[in-house]
Amino acid sequence: MKFFTKSMLAAGLAALIALPAQAETRVTLKAAKSGSSYYQMSVQIAEAMKAGSDGNVIVTIEESQGSTQNVMETRARGGDYVFTSPPALVAAAQAGKGDFEGKTSPAFDEIRALFPLPSLTMHFVMSKDSGVTDFPGLAGKTILVGKGTFGAKEGEKYLQLFGLTDKVKIADVELSNAVPALKNGQIDGFVTSGSFPAPNVVEAAASTGVTLLSMTDEEVAATKRARLVIPAGTYAGQDSDVVTTSLPVVTYATTKMDDDTAYALTKTFWEEKAKMGETAPWWNGVDAGLMANITGKLHPGAIRYYEEAGFTLTDAQK
Repeated sequence: MKFFTKSMLAAGLAALIALPAQAETRVTLKAAKSGSSYYQMSVQIAEAMKAGSDGNVIVTIEESQGSTQNVMETRARGGDYVFTSPPALVAAAQAGKGDFEGKTSPAFDEIRALFPLPSLTMHFVMSKDSGVTDFPGLAGKTILVGKGTFGAKEGEKYLQLFGLTDKVKIADVELSNAVPALKNGQIDGFVTSGSFPAPNVVEAAASTGVTLLSMTDEEVAATKRARLVIPAGTYAGQDSDVVTTSLPVVTYATTKMDDDTAYALTKTFWEEKAKMGETAPWWNGVDAGLMANITGKLHPGAIRYYEEAGFTLTDAQK
C-alpha cells in the first residue's frame, strides 16, 4: 500500500492549481435602444454565447442610439467591440457618404462581418383613436420617429417620399417613450424598425390598440427596399396581413478582433440559433440563405468557421 506524505500532497495540489484554465473571452455588443427587438436579440445572443461556450464567452450588452452610432464608434473601440448595422450603412461609412460625409476614417475599412440577423422591418404604428388607416391619412397627425437611429432616418425618408414631410408634425420624444406617449395622447403614432414581432409594437397593440399601416405596391417601389409581409395575427388586433419593407442587418466586428474570438462568436451563434428560435421565432428565419445579405468582407475567424461548416462564400465575402 502506498502512502502519500503531506509534502507530496501539497506538491500535487500545487500542480493542479498551476494547470492553465480555459481562457475567458469578453466582448461588448452594441445594437439598439432598450425596448427594441434588436436590443432583445442582443440579450438572447449574450445568453446563447454563455450557454454554448460553457461560460467561456461573456457578452456585455450596451444600449445604443442606433446603427449610425454603432458604426461611428469603430473609430475608438478595440478588438472586443461587436455591433449590428445594415450593410448599406457600413458601405456608406466606407464611401464617406450620407451621415458619414466628411467623417471618413481608416477604421471603417477594417469593419468585418460575423453573421446575419433577422431583417429590419419598418412599422408605422397608429393609435386606433387616430382613425388613420393609410399613409395619406397621416396628414395633420403627430408622429414619433425617434432620434439618431437608422430606423428614424428611414421613417423620415418614407414621409418625404410619400409627400408628407410638411403635413406631419414630428414629436420630439425618444423612441423608448413611444408607448407611454401613445397611451397618454401625446402622439398619434410612431415609427419603429425592429424585426417582427417588435416588443414595443407588441406592448402598444396589447395596451392601447393600434393600426399598422400597410403600403401599396407603389409606395414599396418608391422606397427601393425589399417588400415584406407581416402576417395577420402577429400583433393583437391585427386582422389582416400588413405590407411593409425590410432591410438586412448583420453583426460586425473589426480586424482588431483576434481570429479565435471571431471564430468562437460565429460558431456559437450558428450552433445555438435553433435553441434561440424555440422561444423567439424571429431566429427561425435566419438560415444560410441570409448569408447573401453580407455584401462586404467577413472576418478571417468567421471565414474559418464557414469553411469548416460547408457554407458557400462569395469572393466579395472573402
